[in-house]
Amino acid sequence: MAASSRAFLSISSRRSATKSSSSRILSLASAEPSELQIDDDAVTAVCNSLRRRHTWETLAKELNSINLTNSLVRRVLLNLKDTSNATKALNFFHWSGKSARFNHGVLTYCITIHILAKARLVKDAKALLESVLTKPGNSDVLTVLDSLLESYETIDSVPFVFDLFVQVCSKLRLLVLDRAFDVCKSLDENGFLLSVVSYNTLLHVLQKSENHRLVWDVYGHMIAKRVNPNQTTVETMVSALCKEGRLQWFVDLVGRIHGKRCGPGVVVNTRLIHGMIEDGRTEEGLVLLKRMLQKNMIVDTVSYSLVVFAKVKTGDLDSAWNTYHEMLKRGFQGNAFVYHIFISSHCDNGGVDDAIVLAREMEKVNMKPLLETFDSLLKGCSNSGRVNESLGFCKKMVQIGYVPSPWAFNVMTEKLCENGMAKEADQMLTVLLDKGFVPDKNAYYHLLAGHAKEGDIDGALKLYYEMVYRSISPNSSCFTWLIIGLCKVGRLSEAEKLLCLMKARSLTPSSDLCKLLISCQLEKGDQSRADQLYREMI
Repeated sequence: MAASSRAFLSISSRRSATKSSSSRILSLASAEPSELQIDDDAVTAVCNSLRRRHTWETLAKELNSINLTNSLVRRVLLNLKDTSNATKALNFFHWSGKSARFNHGVLTYCITIHILAKARLVKDAKALLESVLTKPGNSDVLTVLDSLLESYETIDSVPFVFDLFVQVCSKLRLLVLDRAFDVCKSLDENGFLLSVVSYNTLLHVLQKSENHRLVWDVYGHMIAKRVNPNQTTVETMVSALCKEGRLQWFVDLVGRIHGKRCGPGVVVNTRLIHGMIEDGRTEEGLVLLKRMLQKNMIVDTVSYSLVVFAKVKTGDLDSAWNTYHEMLKRGFQGNAFVYHIFISSHCDNGGVDDAIVLAREMEKVNMKPLLETFDSLLKGCSNSGRVNESLGFCKKMVQIGYVPSPWAFNVMTEKLCENGMAKEADQMLTVLLDKGFVPDKNAYYHLLAGHAKEGDIDGALKLYYEMVYRSISPNSSCFTWLIIGLCKVGRLSEAEKLLCLMKARSLTPSSDLCKLLISCQLEKGDQSRADQLYREMI
C-alpha cells in the first residue's frame, strides 16, 4: 500500500484553515438559501434505499415523491462518502442523472469523483472526470480543478484524485498552451504535489505538441518541486530534444565538456539549464543546477561550465573567469564550451584581439573549437575590419570538417565585398559548396553586388544565373547592380532585358536607374529608344 501511494500524489503541506463537517456541508450548498430546510427524512430515505441495493426501477418507485435538488443530491453524496459506500454513491449519481433526469453540476461531479478516488475505484473516477471535462460548458479545466479543491477537505479526500485529474486532462489533450503550467501552479498553491507518474503523462502529451518551451518549463517545474524524474521521464525528454532537432548537439556538447559520453539524464538536464540561461532565467536556472548537483543528476564539469555560461550571460565576465580558474584548481580541464563562451563574449563586445588569443590557445593544446566558436570569430573579425583573419578562420574550419552557419558566412561575405574582395569570397563559396554548404539568398546578394561594384559584370551575371538555377529570386538591388554594370560596359540590350524582367516581377526600378539607361542610349545616339524609355518612366 505504501509503495502504491508513493507512485501517485503526495501532499507537501495542507491548508491551515480547518472547518467542521457541518460548516463544510453548508458551504457546499451555499448557493441555495433553503439548505437548512432540507428534509432529513428524504436524505435518510434515499440512503436507506441505496443500502438495500434496490434496482433503479425500485428506487424510482420508492423515491417518486422526493424532489431532487442540488442541496439534496449533495447531502446524499456526503452521507455516502465513506469508502464502503462508494459504489452506492456512484449508483445514486448515475440513477439521479438518468432515471430522475437530474442535471449534475460540476460540484456534484467532483464530490462523487472524490468519493471514488478515495475508494480507489480508479476506472469509475476517470470516467466521471472525462464526463465532466467534456460536458458542454465545463471545458475550462481550471473550473473543474477549483471545484475539486473546494470539495477536497469536505470529503476528506486523498491527493491521488489530482493525479487522476491531470492524467485524464492529458489524455483528452486539454493541458496545452499555458494550461498545464496553470494547473501545476494551482495545485502547488494549495499544497499538493503531483507524482512522477502524472508528470510523465503530462510531459508525454506536451512533447507531442509544437510548444517545445512548455514541455521544458513543466520539466523544470517538476525538478524545482523535488519530484525526481525516472527512466520514463528521461525518455520523454529525449524525445522532446529529438523533436527540437537538438539532441545530437547536446550529446556532443556534454561529451566535449566532460571528455566522454554521459547518460541521457545528464544530457536532458544540461539542455534544461542551458535553455533557462539562454532565456535570461539565470537565477532560477542556477538554483535548479545546484539541486541537480546535490542529487547527482549532472556532472561537476558540466555544472562548472554552465555556471561560467550564466555569469558571462549576465555580463559578469570577471566572476566567470574566477569560476573558470576555480574549476581548473579543482583538477578539471578546460573545455571547448567554456572557451566558446569567452570567445563569443569577446567578439560580441569588440574584444576581437582577446578572442583570437583564446583561439590560438585552443590550437596549441589541440582542442577542437565548436562550430559556433568559428561562427563568432567570423562575425567578430569581419565586423572589426579584420577580413583577412576572418577568411583565414573560415578556411581553418573547413580543414577540420566544419562549414560556417549561413548567417556567419553572410557577415564575412558582406565585409569582404565591401573591401574589394568579392573574388576571394566567391572562391570560398565554391569550396564550401563542395563541402555541402547551402548558402541563402543573402550570400548571393552580397556576392553579386560585390562583383558588380568591382566591375566584374561577367562574375555578377554568373551568380545571377546560379541564383535562377537554385530558384533564388533576385531582389531589386541585384537587378539594379546588374543593370548598372552592363551599362558601364555598353551592353545596353542585356541591361534593358533585365529591366523588363525586373518590371515583370513587380520590382520597381528607381528613377536614377531609368535615367542611367536613358543617358546611355543618348550617348549611343539612339534618340528614339531614349525617348521611349523616358515615356515608360513617366
